[in-house]
Amino acid sequence: MKFDETWTELQFNNRDPVYLQVVRHFKERIAAGKLEAGQAIPSRRELGALLRINPNTAQRAYKEMEEQKLITTEGNSPSRITTNADILQSIRSELLESAIDVFLTSVKSIEISADELSALVKRKFEQQLSMRGPDKGGSA
Repeated sequence: MKFDETWTELQFNNRDPVYLQVVRHFKERIAAGKLEAGQAIPSRRELGALLRINPNTAQRAYKEMEEQKLITTEGNSPSRITTNADILQSIRSELLESAIDVFLTSVKSIEISADELSALVKRKFEQQLSMRGPDKGGSA
């Protein structure tokens, strides 16, 4: 598998530390099924080169992912995405809850009922799915 093609969508922001953005990107790719349980990932040096980041930053991201048990590294073997189903499921939940928190914070000043908000979100979600087309996935 070529990793250079899979990392082109990562755009860094100036708000968050780069290593945390890398960790989040891994989580997003895992949640989306673009990285699979047990899959080997680029070495720290390769990732640094692919993302054009300092190798120490890549090392810090890998250290953080190891501490969160997102990846495992055994000896001189390549690091791999965890196979722990509970951790993999928690990644998806964490990302969704975080997105919902940001969304709710942004709309809390607008007086809207939960039912109205839910209906609006559902309608917009379905519009987004229809714009993607049938081959793009997006099951709810």
